[in-house]
Amino acid sequence: MHFNQTNHNKRNILVVDDTPDNLRLLSAMLTAQGFEVRKALNGKMALTACQMVLPDVILLDINMPDMDGYQVCQQLKADDKTCEVPVIFISALDDVVDKVKAFDVGGVDYIAKPFHGAEVVLRIENQINLRLLQVKLQEKNFLLQQALDDLKASQVQQIQNEKMVALGQLVAGLAHEINNPISFIYGNLQYAGQYVQDLVNIIEIYQQEYPKPTPKIQQIAKDVDLNFMIKDLQSLIGAMYRGSDRIREIVLALQHFSRHDEAEMKRVNIHEDIENTLVMLQHRLREVAERPAIIVVKDYGNLPLVTCYASELNQVFMHLLNNAIDAIEEGMGNGEWGMGNQSSTPYSLLTTPQIRIHTEVTDLNMVKIAIADNGLGIEESLRSRLFDPFFTTKPVGKGSGLGLSISYQIIVQKHRGNITCTSDVGKGAEFAIEIPIEQPDISSQFSKSENGLGIGD
Repeated sequence: MHFNQTNHNKRNILVVDDTPDNLRLLSAMLTAQGFEVRKALNGKMALTACQMVLPDVILLDINMPDMDGYQVCQQLKADDKTCEVPVIFISALDDVVDKVKAFDVGGVDYIAKPFHGAEVVLRIENQINLRLLQVKLQEKNFLLQQALDDLKASQVQQIQNEKMVALGQLVAGLAHEINNPISFIYGNLQYAGQYVQDLVNIIEIYQQEYPKPTPKIQQIAKDVDLNFMIKDLQSLIGAMYRGSDRIREIVLALQHFSRHDEAEMKRVNIHEDIENTLVMLQHRLREVAERPAIIVVKDYGNLPLVTCYASELNQVFMHLLNNAIDAIEEGMGNGEWGMGNQSSTPYSLLTTPQIRIHTEVTDLNMVKIAIADNGLGIEESLRSRLFDPFFTTKPVGKGSGLGLSISYQIIVQKHRGNITCTSDVGKGAEFAIEIPIEQPDISSQFSKSENGLGIGD
């Protein structure tokens, strides 16, 4: 709040007294000292005068009809607009109790009648100077807080950049190193399978051509259980095919997730990125001793290709899905799922741990991705701080408090979108992100012919 600067920096003093002679005396005295003076004969007039022009100091009498000075001061302090205006009580009441009450309701000083003009002026000037110092202090505090917020934001960004450079290089390197041997294995499995089948065929022809093998061959066939081995070989080859295919799928997901060589914005299929992130998290979704498997329900809409920083958006998906799993496991730790405690209730009779992913195009031509869990939920008092750097609701050692702050920066600052959280304690939480389908600064780089659909599952 700044002081009024009208009339060549004259300070605006509001004098409130139900005695006209007192008003005239104070007004003449203060005007002579260079103050701009306004007068009010009662409390209601004083409140109205404050709303019209905010005074720098109020001289307030106590004994007034209808509304005394204490009540006027209480209303002034209850109003955000007038709460910081210094109030000096000026009254014939000189009892200690009256003075204490004056300070209790928010007064900053007390002048007893009869007063000396020099004393009144000095006390007014003291309060004006104090208020000026308070304003300067508030401004400095604001600048310091702003600097601290900027420092935290840059610190988060620096940590984020360093983490992602290291993670991108690590993931890309691992994917490359794994991809070579698995490609060799996968490519040769086809030939190995064919060779095995050829050998099985030869053995079967031998059995047909020589139906009575020698005792030694009979003993070896019995020892190795030849018939079982022949049947099981096909299953083994099939299992190896599926295993190597799964590894190739994970390697592909790693490459897509890191997108190490894609620093610029590009059009991507959001559903593919979500699926790749889910592949990375399969080990956390499976059933474990403490809980049943977490079911992922996909409610995908028809989304166009979305212009975004793909690798950074993948980080947001990773943070939100990891948080959803953490929330469910915290619920499991409290016995919500009935496992890991003394409950004998079957899983089918309990709430199934579940993550629901919903996507749609909104009326504002934005893509919305909502990730909801049925974990413990988040208290309302904590939700306003979720996106603050280094704030976490997780136990010590379980979270750094950076995931949601980084997600906020990526969605709001880099993609001009928004991210929100809604929650019902005990029933779960939902994080929803919205980003424009096209980013204004690069949309002109793409022709209309590229606006194909990228439909997910």
